[in-house]
Amino acid sequence: MKRIIRTLSAVIPALLAFLPGGWANAQSAVPAPSPIEHPAKVELAGDWQIKVTYRGKSAEFDIDPPGIVTVTDEKYDSLVLFNPSGAPWRRATPLLGLKADECSVENALVPGSVSVSLEPGGEKLVPDTDYILDEPNANIGSKEGGKIGADTPVYISYQYITMRIDSVVYAGHKMILKQGVPHAANPVPPELEEGEIRLVNIYVSSETKDRLTDENLYPILDDGKLTIPQKAVAKKLLPKTWEKLHSGQPLKILAWGDSVTVGRYVEEKDKWQNVFLARLRQRFPDADIELVSQAWGGRTTTAYLAEPPGSEYNYQEKVLDEKPDLIVMEFVNDFAIPVDQLQQVYTKLKSDFDAIGAEWIIVGPHYIRPNWMGLTTQKNIDDDPRPYTAFIRQFGQENNVPVAETPILYGRLWRQGIPYNTLMVNNINHPNPQGLSMFADALMVLFGKE
Repeated sequence: MKRIIRTLSAVIPALLAFLPGGWANAQSAVPAPSPIEHPAKVELAGDWQIKVTYRGKSAEFDIDPPGIVTVTDEKYDSLVLFNPSGAPWRRATPLLGLKADECSVENALVPGSVSVSLEPGGEKLVPDTDYILDEPNANIGSKEGGKIGADTPVYISYQYITMRIDSVVYAGHKMILKQGVPHAANPVPPELEEGEIRLVNIYVSSETKDRLTDENLYPILDDGKLTIPQKAVAKKLLPKTWEKLHSGQPLKILAWGDSVTVGRYVEEKDKWQNVFLARLRQRFPDADIELVSQAWGGRTTTAYLAEPPGSEYNYQEKVLDEKPDLIVMEFVNDFAIPVDQLQQVYTKLKSDFDAIGAEWIIVGPHYIRPNWMGLTTQKNIDDDPRPYTAFIRQFGQENNVPVAETPILYGRLWRQGIPYNTLMVNNINHPNPQGLSMFADALMVLFGKE
């Protein structure tokens, strides 16, 4: 049963207890929290009311329910044929209002609101005869034998529920409510004016039904500032890399991963490996660093190992033959590999990297869509429940491989008032620039200040 950490004073010992005992330099590798000394208290005061207490003063606020957007006769030049065996988030054409990057927002389409016609205001086509709708995933596709051909334009009307993050802030010796801008997938808290202090965020979405609950309330408990420890794990576990960073000898880093490392959905400068490179160069200004990226969207380490010679993603040619000094590996998709297979694969990787003289950092996985992690909430989630995360921590301990603790940073986002899945541009597992920068945060913790 998942342990719920209820007090800030319990955070550090609980997190260290969660890591395997004896992991080399574990205390230095765990990013330190940055708790607020006197956080505000927030409680429910009605179905759509909250009460906030701060500095001995209390105020009540009315919170608007999540908004509903009505779309009328939205034109689609064509619909793809519905594929019932496809990935749940992409079995057909996503409704445009709920399209999040290449996927769609889950459970935000208003049930029963979809209608389809061949012309604006025209006769409604028949569901399951002319088209198939996946309502939970807002995917719609044509059906064989129906009235919608491969190149037939259609007009779709529907309703969807938006997300929003409001904030209660302290300004001018009083508390005020600032409403956020509604968004289908990636709402952000309202910007602060000079002198304002954010006390609590209120997150409303399609999951917010007839009233607010504690799940909607995100008091600011941690300011999210990154504290770099004095001691550097890299000095002990990455001695060759450490020496080259200090001596100015050429250092070749290979960033190896999946779609999160491909990063096609963000600007080049915002990819996690480029943020890490920039910070590493700032930390070691005399270093001569070359960065190479090798990544394959939607795949795992085992997919690389299975590719034949000559393939664009052959492991030997694209990873080992690069002869990197340091491999920084990010594979969130590896969470789907059974643990017994992970042991075999990662043991092979360690042997192969040792054989070419390469050092290795495993980037711990960021949090992804809650139900993919077995979570029913985006709060009280300090501990990552995935077996993959526990495995890499244990593997790191046993093999002296440093692990960048991205999952710890993601597990704390609720303390900073951020529902973590709002950082996913595809509403599943592709972090936005803020989310990607946390990979670099976790990596830089390994390099300390010494």
